[in-house]
Amino acid sequence: MDNGPTILTERIPTEHEEQRELVKWFRQTFDGVRIFAIPNGGVRSITTAARLKVEGVSTGVPDLYIPAWKLWIEMKRVQGGVVDKNQKDWHSYLMLIGDTVIICKGANEAKRMIEKIKEERNDEPIPSGAP
Repeated sequence: MDNGPTILTERIPTEHEEQRELVKWFRQTFDGVRIFAIPNGGVRSITTAARLKVEGVSTGVPDLYIPAWKLWIEMKRVQGGVVDKNQKDWHSYLMLIGDTVIICKGANEAKRMIEKIKEERNDEPIPSGAP
């Protein structure tokens, strides 16, 4: 009995999966250059959220930071990710003080953008974070 054509849909990776892939690639590609996550997102209890807020957690700060390059990375899903008002505000501030902010839809786009930034800055030394 034929039920018609089978339609396969490709699952869109979560922002977490995209970010995990990017961090793994970055650490393998740029040995000694440090990258770290800013844990602003996620579901938390009201008590935990209040405690983190008074400790300095701020809504809208980009997801990743590379201190040696003054580069902030805002990760989004390949489809469906939206930059909100708080994120736009932070991005504007960070660029105003001379840092670079990139907004990436998925790990592959982030890799391309990071490689382009590295290429553009090739004539200037890009320090590694190794002590």
